[in-house]
Amino acid sequence: MAPTCLQTLLRCRSFAILFLTPLLLLPLPIAVPTREAKCAYMIIIMAVYWCTEVIPLAVTSLMPVVFFPLLGVLSSKSVCFQYLNDTSMLFVGGLIVAISVEHWNLHKRIALRVLLCLGAKPALLMLGFMVVTAFLSMWISNTATTAMMVPIVQAVLDQMDNTEYDMTMMEQATGQTNKVIELEEKNASDPTSAHAIGSGQDPDDARSEEKKKRKRICKGMTLCICYAASIGGTATLTGTAPNMVLKGQMNQLYPNNNDIVNFASWFGFSFPNMILMLVLAWLWLQCSFIGLNFKESWGCGAEKSDKEKAAYNVLKTEMKKLGPISYAEFNVLLMFISLVLLWFSRHPGFIKGWAAGLFPGGEKYITDSAPAMFIALLLFILPANKPKFTSWNASTSDPEQTKEDTKKPFLTAPLLEWNVVQRKMPWSVVLLLGGGFALADASAKSGLSVWLGRQMTPLGYIPPWATATVLSLTVAVFTECTSNVATATLFLPVFASMAASVKINPLYLMLPGTLSTSLAFMLPVATPPNAIAFSYGHIHVLDMVKAGIVMNIIGVFCVSVAINTWGRPMFGLDTFPAWANTTAIP
Repeated sequence: MAPTCLQTLLRCRSFAILFLTPLLLLPLPIAVPTREAKCAYMIIIMAVYWCTEVIPLAVTSLMPVVFFPLLGVLSSKSVCFQYLNDTSMLFVGGLIVAISVEHWNLHKRIALRVLLCLGAKPALLMLGFMVVTAFLSMWISNTATTAMMVPIVQAVLDQMDNTEYDMTMMEQATGQTNKVIELEEKNASDPTSAHAIGSGQDPDDARSEEKKKRKRICKGMTLCICYAASIGGTATLTGTAPNMVLKGQMNQLYPNNNDIVNFASWFGFSFPNMILMLVLAWLWLQCSFIGLNFKESWGCGAEKSDKEKAAYNVLKTEMKKLGPISYAEFNVLLMFISLVLLWFSRHPGFIKGWAAGLFPGGEKYITDSAPAMFIALLLFILPANKPKFTSWNASTSDPEQTKEDTKKPFLTAPLLEWNVVQRKMPWSVVLLLGGGFALADASAKSGLSVWLGRQMTPLGYIPPWATATVLSLTVAVFTECTSNVATATLFLPVFASMAASVKINPLYLMLPGTLSTSLAFMLPVATPPNAIAFSYGHIHVLDMVKAGIVMNIIGVFCVSVAINTWGRPMFGLDTFPAWANTTAIP
């Protein structure tokens, strides 16, 4: 009877959460009919829906458009404005460029080229996989990077296993006769030697040990990809959606912040943190799954083994399949490099950028979204094939060929077509960002942020570094079972209120909070890269949990080091800035 009741409850779980949550929370806006209470009512409902995913995350994100105007929290015009603001356009522009890189397989060419340069020694191979994955996930989505890299890892591991199997079969075929002759000779010369050989390690045990070692390497190589993808996404502002949530909410809550969080400042802060985290992650995974035998792992000056040659040959074969770099790939690479340079040079901070130097008042009007959209537009215009100039002198060429050439358009199909973007663009994440910005705006304008800040005044007695560390750990645990975008959306306004109440720079809490949302290392369901790596069958949940716990500690440690060292002078984290005094409240 009990199991039947439990099954019925589980079957009705989604229905119960969907309809009972608003009903159970209804006394809040009725008993306290203020804008703050009504805003809190909607935020709690959306938090429950986001955490349980009873309806799709993007659908939950659309609720403010309906309910904030109905409850009198914000007007429809104010809410709708948040769904495609400056930060959203920056995100869309960056994604369009990333889609073009992915569409022309430029990311695979970069990955294989770096791996071939680094070599196929176990430690170097893992390092190569991690460096390439982290670099690519800085610019394209973590999921796309993992989906591309894991099959390459799988092909390398399969070839290494096949080589090992071939070597074993050869040894078994050719080694039996030699062993018999050896034993006969040693028995004749020294009767005690037979006992010595007989008491040695059983060949079956050696093969079993080798098999276990190969399994550990497979686990380590697979895990390093999904972990490196999550780490790499933290290095750039457009690398992962939570970074964009911070950017948008900073502009929403602190409109006079002087664009303190832009592409260049974020990169200057997060890139060293990413390098530190990646190195420590590599050491941890190598120690756990390969071992820290320097001679065996690095093999400096040693001849390559058959397995290493096989791995190198796989990478070489994959590189040959791509052929020489095409005209389209070269143009996409040029556009990508141009975008990065435009982002870095727009407002470097230490010198006047091109925005202020070339355009009057450009520093005020031009943000990072402008170069992103400019490059995105060029991708839809520039041709994928080299333009052909047909001969104007028909008598010196084939008349039929000339006639065919004149019918062809001068410009061929562009580097990127809209149907490709429409298919690959994660529109749900764009809506999720918009819903988060609407919540932040409503929280500020309704007065809920101020109210939360007053409740958190006692936290002023705790050292700021301790508060930041505890909050980072909390977010890192919470993001294991919730979308990282939803986690950032829910926590960052609270952290901003907390910082205002204890008079510390809001970025001192918001920066580690944002980076911690990407520390989803423990569960396959925590993030799509984890799920992709898990689906190949090399790793179990317990393997990921064991490795992920230490990875979370490494991540929080690196974030704490970053905000308490180079982050302090970069963002002025030691002082409570003037822009933080004027929160956007009407």
